Amino acid sequence: MPSLKLRSNVQHIILLLLVVAGIMILSWWIGANPVKDLSVSVPGADSAGVAYTAALENVSIGEFFERLDNRETVLSEDWPRFRGPDYDNIYKGNIQLIDRFGAGGPEILWTAELGEGHAGPAIYDGKAYLLDYDEEQGADMLRCFSLPDGTELWRRWYEVRVKRNHGMSRTVPAVTEDYILTMGPRCHVMCTDRETGDLIWGIDIEKEYESEVPLWYTGQCPLIDNDLAVIATGGKALMIAVDCATGEKVWETPNPDGWKMSHSSVMPFTFGGRKMYVYSAVGGICGIAADGEDAGRMLWSTNAWNHDVIAPSPVCMPDGKIYMTAGYGAGGMVLQLSVSNGSYAIEVRQEYKPAEGLACEQQTPIYTDGLLYGIMPKDGGTLRNQLICVSPDDCTNVVWSSGQTARFGMGPFILADGKFFLLNEDGMLYIIQKDTRQYIQLDSRQVFEGQDAWAPLALADGYLLLRDSKYMVCISIKS
Repeated sequence: MPSLKLRSNVQHIILLLLVVAGIMILSWWIGANPVKDLSVSVPGADSAGVAYTAALENVSIGEFFERLDNRETVLSEDWPRFRGPDYDNIYKGNIQLIDRFGAGGPEILWTAELGEGHAGPAIYDGKAYLLDYDEEQGADMLRCFSLPDGTELWRRWYEVRVKRNHGMSRTVPAVTEDYILTMGPRCHVMCTDRETGDLIWGIDIEKEYESEVPLWYTGQCPLIDNDLAVIATGGKALMIAVDCATGEKVWETPNPDGWKMSHSSVMPFTFGGRKMYVYSAVGGICGIAADGEDAGRMLWSTNAWNHDVIAPSPVCMPDGKIYMTAGYGAGGMVLQLSVSNGSYAIEVRQEYKPAEGLACEQQTPIYTDGLLYGIMPKDGGTLRNQLICVSPDDCTNVVWSSGQTARFGMGPFILADGKFFLLNEDGMLYIIQKDTRQYIQLDSRQVFEGQDAWAPLALADGYLLLRDSKYMVCISIKS
């Protein structure tokens, strides 16, 4: 029996040691509080969406320049800004485009390696312009490419610290005959000469207007209208207009309620005889007078639409309806603008959750022929990530959807020659017939091994530019 007694003593000692160890661990847990640095996770505020909070730098905007090639390419069509010439993401050229890719297509004409991000290109006069972020040089870099062959012609850049935060770059340049306007991840605005790339002026919006850089950096695409650079700043002003030729401020819209900059872009809209700029800020949505003696004055506003993360831009319709949507549970809202004796009023016509009707997390819906087309968010219920069609008179009444086997993530799409060219976030390009009754998929092909292919598309002269988080490719879709 001695061996049994010894075994029993050993077991008691082991048990005692375990109890003591447990008490020590519990005491450390209570005293050290290992969760003290953690925060509650809320929509739009996850670890990938932390605003940049480093000390402000003295950034020499546009300081560096390099010319790489002098070749000239002149083409007839342009895609000069976010959502194209008419701000509606609809190609209106006369070139007939493909219905199907064919056995070997589509052919990739050229590829450009990029810094990680989701910035889309603009096209003007046979050249493609892209605001990239060069991680090796730590710089926002405006790059100019020859559209037909991808030769890089020149680049202008400035050094600025940007940490990876689901990528860095996110915006599309605005391009005119004379100017290129860019807005970097940390809200540095740069205006250059389109032909030469020469720097004209720059503004540090974060520093000058005490603006808060949005989560995941700014996604607002800058606007040039009648040679004025129009920027929604947030901070000390809500919106500003700057003379592209001189850099002089033409007007500033006060911001008494402290609305903040969102990812949404400013959309021009003419209604009731007045041209205005419609903007969805973090705080509310508003219309700012675009011309006349009172340019810069707020014509109307409402805080009925107010969410922390807003990426899609307002969709303004001829009858005064304005459709707004966002991700992270925001759903959608239809506003009705009216005017009487020159005074504007805005009211909510419809509001709903993301699983109840058309809602989009990132891409702005397309309005055409009285219908809205958009890609549902991941919290869109049974319709999640599907392309759907609705009437703006009732956005909860789905006319058609792409179905459970055709889901597209947060990929971009464009309407051209009666077809949607839609790139899913994994690099698969779809051709979808525009139809008011049903979803008709004509063809699909894997264009490249995409990862987070979210950037807006650009199309001119049959050349379609697409990108994922690290590469931009050009394909021909001319029939």
